[in-house]
Amino acid sequence: MKNYFGAPIKKLGFGFMRLPATSEKPDSEIDIEHVKKMVDLYMERGFSYFDTAFVYNNGKSEEAIRLAVSERFPRDKFQAATKLPLWKPVDFDQMQEMTNTSLDRMGLKFFDLYLLHGVGPGRLEMLDNTKAWDYLASVRETGKAKNIGFSYHGDSDTLNRILDAHAKDLDIVQLQINYLDWEDENIQSKKCYEAAVAHGVGIIVMEPVKGGSLANFTPAVADVFKRANPDASIASWALRFPLNLEEVVTVLSGMSSIEQVVDNTAIADATGPLTEAEMTVIAEAMTELKKVSTIPCTDCRYCVGDCPQKINTPRIIGVINDFTKYQNIASAKRLYNLITSGAAMLGGGAPAKSSDCIECGSCEEHCPQSIKIVEAHKEAVRLFE
Repeated sequence: MKNYFGAPIKKLGFGFMRLPATSEKPDSEIDIEHVKKMVDLYMERGFSYFDTAFVYNNGKSEEAIRLAVSERFPRDKFQAATKLPLWKPVDFDQMQEMTNTSLDRMGLKFFDLYLLHGVGPGRLEMLDNTKAWDYLASVRETGKAKNIGFSYHGDSDTLNRILDAHAKDLDIVQLQINYLDWEDENIQSKKCYEAAVAHGVGIIVMEPVKGGSLANFTPAVADVFKRANPDASIASWALRFPLNLEEVVTVLSGMSSIEQVVDNTAIADATGPLTEAEMTVIAEAMTELKKVSTIPCTDCRYCVGDCPQKINTPRIIGVINDFTKYQNIASAKRLYNLITSGAAMLGGGAPAKSSDCIECGSCEEHCPQSIKIVEAHKEAVRLFE
């Protein structure tokens, strides 16, 4: 494997997306003093890679890199990466302004890795029209980045097309890889991994614990893991899965507490690949997970067209279902807030919450699955608002 950062790095990256906050309010500030303690422990244990993005925490995440890392450690002791958001068409000048803003926020003269954020099938034409790939190359050519690449959400066929066209000019692709999505027909983690390997680009893994969801299950599912190994955290099963994939440069974990830093660094340091017997345990747990009853939404979107409030019902039901399966309320609230704000990174749409439902019943009249949608929105209000 190519050495991207001047020397080999340990295979656990610190994702600055889910940082501890000063309160539970949606707009609360990042608890920088807590983050500093987490960073200190992470660095003491020999880890050094930090990942963020222009949009995380409305820019506060990039500032946290400066306050907790770049102002406190020599530049050659850590690697820092961030991402350029391209949810809508922008020109070179606007891209350059965002790049310079990121450098200033992070207190850096250069990035170790600079990525186009959230590349997927629906954005390829826009990336070509705005010459985003050319701009990305210019960031490396001008010395503002040592390595360049993109984070990807999409199918393997599209990824292969992108890499056929651009792999020779890229260093790294960031992929969602975890045991739940490895064989998934939509996310196609395994096929995307194989596409990156075939094109000779490095791989950084995101979402190894699926936003924390693979650390939180219903009691019946969790019990499968605990019977197999009472001493191992449930998160450790998920983190170990991509840590030992041969072509992986590092695996990102969005850590939120000292305890998670302790657990994750110990896992990365001390555990080997999952054995065949352990993979059988995971398969048993996934069988149990499929038994969890969820709302049978097929995402046909018939409920959306005539909704007077323009509520994105299928996406909200998806969040309810994820919470039902994984019991991860923090992750569910975060996603719910993004969806109901009309976030561009999730495709945009009207900023409408479940509490905006006027119970007119139009959605239920159009639903082929006869889902009690009004009641679902009441449940979303109870859980997430």
